[in-house]
Amino acid sequence: MDSGTVSGIVTAIFVVVFIGIVWWAYSKGNKQRFEDAGKLPFEDDDTPAQQGDKQ
Repeated sequence: MDSGTVSGIVTAIFVVVFIGIVWWAYSKGNKQRFEDAGKLPFEDDDTPAQQGDKQ
C-alpha cells in the first residue's frame, strides 16, 4: 500500500466519523438534553457561596 491509498482510507474514516457525529448531534433523542445544557449559563445559582469562595 502506498501513501495515497493510506491517505484515502484515513480520509474516508474521518468522513464517516464526522457524519456520525453530525447525526448524533442532530438526532431528536438528544434535543432536550442539548437545550437544557444551553440554558445552564442563564440559570440562577440558589446555593449560598462556600466560606472561602471569592465573588
